[in-house]
Amino acid sequence: MKNILLLGAGKIGCIITEMLSSTGDYFVTVVDKSELSLSRMPKNKHVECVQVDVTCKEKMLQVMDGKFAVLCACPFNITKYAAEVAAEVGVHYLDLTEDVETTRFVKSLSENSKAALIPQCGLAPGFISIVAHGLTKGFDKLRNVHMRVGALPKYPSNALKYNLTWSTDGLINEYCNPCEAIYQGELVSVPPMEEIEEFSLDGIDYEAFNTSGGLGTLCESLSGRVDNLNYRTVRYPGHRDVMKLLLQDLRLVDRRDLLKEILESALPITYQDVVLVFVNVDGYINNQLIQKTFAHKIYSQEINGVLYSAIQITTSAGICGVLDLLATGELPQSGFVKQEDISYNAFIKNRFGRYYASPEGENNLFDAE
Repeated sequence: MKNILLLGAGKIGCIITEMLSSTGDYFVTVVDKSELSLSRMPKNKHVECVQVDVTCKEKMLQVMDGKFAVLCACPFNITKYAAEVAAEVGVHYLDLTEDVETTRFVKSLSENSKAALIPQCGLAPGFISIVAHGLTKGFDKLRNVHMRVGALPKYPSNALKYNLTWSTDGLINEYCNPCEAIYQGELVSVPPMEEIEEFSLDGIDYEAFNTSGGLGTLCESLSGRVDNLNYRTVRYPGHRDVMKLLLQDLRLVDRRDLLKEILESALPITYQDVVLVFVNVDGYINNQLIQKTFAHKIYSQEINGVLYSAIQITTSAGICGVLDLLATGELPQSGFVKQEDISYNAFIKNRFGRYYASPEGENNLFDAE
């Protein structure tokens, strides 16, 4: 049994704890500064809760002692504290951050690290990078890689057509920060909330627009190989315009704490949601222009008798699956590991990765891996 340190006892921390501890292969020590949050954690013989402030290095050194890996499910602005200590003591490190600067910081720590540092292990970035990179295998020349992801309520009931499904800090961060992309072969920075597009899937209309962080490290990995690479968040039509009103016209982009307070007091959490993953890749194979498309929806479901939302399941399945692959030696044991370094086929066959199982017949898209 491997000892795991989990930082963050929120909505995602809860299901990570449930997934890992229920296998009997992991003992999970959950750390959070909130006693109330810790009280909501699953209770079994493979779980221990400790009240500690993650930003306190002295305390973190104590709780990391003897651990196989530390998993960080904290807001992006806290992640660097955990990564720094993990790199110092040589404990494997995984996180869920979508923040570009935080990921660059983690990468800088990996140069002398004796353990693996694996950021961005969630949905987007995370699984979406595994899918996109897997689809690019076998192409002689790539033209376009388009990645679209949305975590949406099944039953939208307000003008935003949105409910809170994960970190509010992370949501605001990706709506406000510049976005990376590759355009005509060049790395560019594009503004968030722009380049809106509309599409339909299974008879439902959606919109998609630029948001920050979803590409992970793919710009670096595909540089020089692809003409156009971009990531956009999927929402129901009309959402982008309301958010632009709040962020730009009312200047709440400069008062993010106030915006967080407004959203969390007005928008209820929902466990009845759907996660949409949509990736298009086109290019040349044997001088033929070929397109490969991955489209899949994941819904909320019960796990061990408890209903979890689709975003909880997909996010936790990502980091738990990567941890499993690390524990079994299928991933590098030291240095910086990108999500696109992970084989789609290895991930989807994993006991946690199976929650992402693609529609029947689409796994052959990845045979070239």
